[in-house]
Amino acid sequence: MWELIQANKSKSLFLFLCMGLVLFFLGYFIGAALYPPDGGIIGIGVALGVWIILSLISFMGGDQILLLSSNAREVTHDVHPQLFNVVDEMKIAANLSGRPKIYIINEQSPNAFATGRKPEKSSIAVTAGLLSRLNRDELQGVIAHEMSHIMNRDILFVTFAGVMLGSIVIISDVFLRGMWLSGGSGRRYGSSRSLKVGGQAQLIIVAAAILFAILSPILARLFYFAISRRREYLADANAARLTRYPEGLASALEKIASSNIPLFSANKITAPMYISDPLGNKLSSLYSTHPPISERIKILRTMAHGANYSDYQKAYAAIKGRSPIIVPRSGLRDKATVPIRKPSIKGEKVDKKEQARNVGDLMRAVNGFAFLICACGLKMKMPPDYREPKIKCPRCGRENEVPLAELAAGAAAIGAAMTSLFYSRRTKGWESFHCSCGRLLQLAPTFSGSHVVCPSCGRKTIIKS
Repeated sequence: MWELIQANKSKSLFLFLCMGLVLFFLGYFIGAALYPPDGGIIGIGVALGVWIILSLISFMGGDQILLLSSNAREVTHDVHPQLFNVVDEMKIAANLSGRPKIYIINEQSPNAFATGRKPEKSSIAVTAGLLSRLNRDELQGVIAHEMSHIMNRDILFVTFAGVMLGSIVIISDVFLRGMWLSGGSGRRYGSSRSLKVGGQAQLIIVAAAILFAILSPILARLFYFAISRRREYLADANAARLTRYPEGLASALEKIASSNIPLFSANKITAPMYISDPLGNKLSSLYSTHPPISERIKILRTMAHGANYSDYQKAYAAIKGRSPIIVPRSGLRDKATVPIRKPSIKGEKVDKKEQARNVGDLMRAVNGFAFLICACGLKMKMPPDYREPKIKCPRCGRENEVPLAELAAGAAAIGAAMTSLFYSRRTKGWESFHCSCGRLLQLAPTFSGSHVVCPSCGRKTIIKS
């Protein structure tokens, strides 16, 4: 697959240059509009500076920015052993030198993404909702899909493109909001002298700057989207080959698509990274970063004769009714038979109460909660700031020793002491807000406490009056 990696590197460079050009033109028009008559040169200089700084940030820490903006938190093996086990399996199958860092996003919506600039510096993030809904075969399919993005160097493309697209969107948004607040006349920006000197020509430049500020994010997105959809198909093909079980990924995609729980931490910048579009773009496929998920499922389920790349290519052609080459020719030259294995789990029964309990426990574990099982069988959940040496079981009344050292170590490891959120009350009536996990919390007019604790994830939110 070396030609695919080389092609992805070339496309990433091409995309990087195209987005840089969009940024330059944006800087020129905004500079010319704000500081006529020579502001265009200043704008290009500022854009060049922004481009260099953002490029360095993207290369050195773009993945951390994306993980931070997604509220993803790195976890240890103890939090979810099965997830670590599956990632290790797929790392070996993909022949990667090191295991990606593993993050969990504290949300109930099922989804996942990978990021990083190279395999040795990569990360995989999955939501708590995904872990609670998928069985082992399905989770393996999703992890194999994300591992394929790492293997194919798609993560470099996504990281660069995401940060660059975000900067273009932010600069355009700041300029347009500034023009809106100033009444669109540009009085706050250009000097009165320059406006008198420029006259009608200056008004045309301001209009051009506004138009380009509107169009540049769209143009940058088109560059981004043009080559991201093929990467999704290819990652599906890789996942089918790595797992030798296409139905696992197909079933996982089906469960993800059937969920109507919003992913609150996703935004327009991070949405293309996910295995399924969390914003549910209903617009034309021209603006979609992902192929239709129903189509992806059909292709995977059409692979009845094998799990090799050529089998995926045949299934793709059968579903799409045409045969553009999705898999690189080096992959199609591999004529070896890759038999589809049998499922590892049969006759699975879905218990929605158990599922909800699992996702709640997982989100609490990510937030540094400790779990203590009493001799009567009741599982007690203690927050990271719990300091009492003993706890009384609410079911049998037995006194239980609290593992304070373990609790403190776990809280320190994930920075739980820093995870308290804040909410400032605006009125004295009913108010509602969302916890970072997505749970809607409400405050009654009579509420007089200092904080509330989310019943889903256990995170504390301090209430300011």
